[in-house]
Amino acid sequence: MGRFRRRMYEDYAHEFSTDENYNNAYRKVKRLKGFYSHLRVYVIVNLIIIVTNLNKDIFSEGIHASGLTDWHTYSVAFFWGIGLLAHAMSVFGRDFFFSADWEQKKIQKYMEKEAANAKKWE
Repeated sequence: MGRFRRRMYEDYAHEFSTDENYNNAYRKVKRLKGFYSHLRVYVIVNLIIIVTNLNKDIFSEGIHASGLTDWHTYSVAFFWGIGLLAHAMSVFGRDFFFSADWEQKKIQKYMEKEAANAKKWE
């Protein structure tokens, strides 16, 4: 193995493991970190865009009321938000709102509630 490849392997050896569970968890954490970075950039950039559209002249006093109702003030945030939602769906999966065990938890909750109500009147 050449020096360059050996050095590259040593630098990135922690990213490779023979444990498949570790590799899957590592990939999930990387994807989650990427999503949170995307979300942070989305919030910062859109705040800057909206504030600058609301206050078109930095040196003037007050906020221009016409900027609140203009479509172009919020259009970037809207369309980028659609892309951010797609990114969230790719990271969290289709079960974003209802996880795989959500139904079981709800059924268990209602069964416990019914059992508590039944014991209440006995």
